[in-house]
Amino acid sequence: MSDKTQHNNILLAVVALVAVVVLVGMIGFFTLNKNEEIIQGEIEVSEFRVASKLPGRVVEIRVKEGDYVHVGDTLAILEVPEATAQEKVAEATEGAVNAISNMAQNGTREEMIQAAYQVYQTAVAAADVAKATYTRVQNLFDEGVVTAQKRDEAFAAFKATEAQVLAAKSQYEMAKNGARSEEKQAAKKQADAAKGAVELIRSVLKETVQVATVEGEVSAVYPKVGELVGLGSPIMSIAMLDDMWGTFNIREDQLEGMKVGDTFTAYLPAFQKDIELKISHVKDEGSYATWKATKANGQYDLKTFEVKAKPTKPFEGLRPGMTLVVK
Repeated sequence: MSDKTQHNNILLAVVALVAVVVLVGMIGFFTLNKNEEIIQGEIEVSEFRVASKLPGRVVEIRVKEGDYVHVGDTLAILEVPEATAQEKVAEATEGAVNAISNMAQNGTREEMIQAAYQVYQTAVAAADVAKATYTRVQNLFDEGVVTAQKRDEAFAAFKATEAQVLAAKSQYEMAKNGARSEEKQAAKKQADAAKGAVELIRSVLKETVQVATVEGEVSAVYPKVGELVGLGSPIMSIAMLDDMWGTFNIREDQLEGMKVGDTFTAYLPAFQKDIELKISHVKDEGSYATWKATKANGQYDLKTFEVKAKPTKPFEGLRPGMTLVVK
């Protein structure tokens, strides 16, 4: 074999080796170097917040985080001393006005005149209690301890008892002088108004006992026993486990035509199982969630969309916060 032939063979071998290296490199670039894109989501749940219509002090909490509650279960008990005092005043006033109304309807006797006088004195005593309560609440308001609403409620109760004193006094005067038909009708209306006031206060006081209006798991309890809670302040949150969904934030070039009603499969690492989901919501996240292009070679800005999807069938053990993976 000549030197020239040997040289050509070596050259061909080198070219072949280079070709193989280039081919392997291209295969690796187009296969191994392309990472599979993964979309990650999370299980979320609807939450119901339990709050009171009245400011008060927590005297008892009957559930703890993790407890499962049903509609009607007692969750917490509050104490509102001012409202309780107003209930007693209203009940006393109701009894007094009813007695006066009965007296006006049945005619006046000496005993009734004395009873009217006693009712009048009871109203005066109730007014003194309401005035003292208002003074105490006003002082607490001046010190910044109670809200203006509580001060106003105490003031309204005080003014109401003052009006009741005037009513009781007029009824006493009427008992002494005898009642006319118009006065009898007025007495009856006052009795009805007093009954309505008692029912109103009792309906308000029902708010001191917080009961569950939804079924679910107690996810958080905010105050401790003995703490004060303000008007509308949340006392606890209940996770409604029958209303769970997965939330994904997906770049628009990964949506691949996803729309409401479509189904897809996601992987649950917590169970190492797949779960089928049905899209219920697709929403543009806005300009703050826009992926910005960093090169000028044909790339463009891409928005992010929030996609919510619910399980197509119950999945035992599914919990809020669990990770979902879509490949």
